[in-house]
Amino acid sequence: MRLADAASLKGISKSPNEKLVIGLIGCGGMGAANMRNLMNFPDVEVAALCDVDDARIPNDLRDVEHKYGRKPDVYKDYRKILDRKDIDAVIVGTPDHWHALVLIHACEAGKDAYCEKPLSHDIVESVYMAEAVKHHKRIVQCGTWQRSTREFTDALDYVRSGKLGKIILTRAWITDGFRAGHQKPTTPPSGLDYDMWVGPAEFVPYQSNRLHFNWRWFMNFGGGMSTDWGVHMMDIALLGMSRDQDLVMPTSVSAYGGQWAITDDDRNAPDTMQAIYRFENPDFAMHWQIGLDHPEKEGHGTEFVSADGRTLRVWRGGWKVLDPGGKELPKEEAAPPPDHWRNWVDCVKTRSAPRASLPSVAQTTIVCHLSNVALSSGETVHWDNKKQDLVGKAGRNSLSYHRPYRKGYKLPEYKPA
Repeated sequence: MRLADAASLKGISKSPNEKLVIGLIGCGGMGAANMRNLMNFPDVEVAALCDVDDARIPNDLRDVEHKYGRKPDVYKDYRKILDRKDIDAVIVGTPDHWHALVLIHACEAGKDAYCEKPLSHDIVESVYMAEAVKHHKRIVQCGTWQRSTREFTDALDYVRSGKLGKIILTRAWITDGFRAGHQKPTTPPSGLDYDMWVGPAEFVPYQSNRLHFNWRWFMNFGGGMSTDWGVHMMDIALLGMSRDQDLVMPTSVSAYGGQWAITDDDRNAPDTMQAIYRFENPDFAMHWQIGLDHPEKEGHGTEFVSADGRTLRVWRGGWKVLDPGGKELPKEEAAPPPDHWRNWVDCVKTRSAPRASLPSVAQTTIVCHLSNVALSSGETVHWDNKKQDLVGKAGRNSLSYHRPYRKGYKLPEYKPA
């Protein structure tokens, strides 16, 4: 059976023909890519752009003007978009360390959202974001678009059908060879509000190699490959072992690795990791790997291993089922799933949960952060899913668990009941 969307949420429906007016917060990169996907739909209109760096705006401004015959309004402060009553929803395309504030403030302003992955900089942010979405009854799709691509939905259908048998092990992996290079602190360019770009994170002197795209490899702003790609590949493993979007969660995590391969670089995210997650009910283990060695496999992927040794392997572009000796077995394919961005637009109008609803992807994001927590703390960490928190003191000093916001910024608290 096709991976099902969650039950509908309460809310006021929009007319199917009514335009969804959106604003983009965070130009360039994936924010702009999401905006362009949404601009393909006749019932979507882009009204405003926001970025703290003037250099990121021109291409998006040009394309919006060309599409609609008028220039969108442009802001540096995202709160001005949230204040506008004519804007229904926003795209959160900022770096990770800004996601929580922008998304929660959007919920408080009554806006629905498309939020890029990974959702948060740390575990506490993920918990608060999920609770804020539930509290304000917002429709939030996340950028884990693999949930809406055929190879992954076909593979998940196969696993969930029971045809692979009892699953005792899942694996997920990604190659990491990204370099930020070496730079010395300099003066920010005049068109960049660098203080606001840093936002709630610890303030560090400006270096251009810490910003656009490269922020992923600096733990002050991102979470390295465990969050950037783990939220894709581990997400598939978790979905396959779950009945719906309410995901199975680990009870304990251990991790080993560090910045071992790329030592002559300003980045400080681990380039090597071996993490083991323990799950109960059902009992299975998940292995997460960051590294350069994946013989006879794609540079990224997810595997499900059954008790009798059969393996299902899926990656961007294909999937296969193998017998214990490595011989490929027959598989089944279904009709293509709905477009990820179209799914969000439709769900905003019907007030139904989208395929990558934020509370669900928050669970995946927490799982990703747990590997960084275990690695940075050097401890086996334990997770209490009912309390949505770590058990005991282990891991609580890790920045991937929680960090104080810089003076002038405050994370709204939405704690689980």
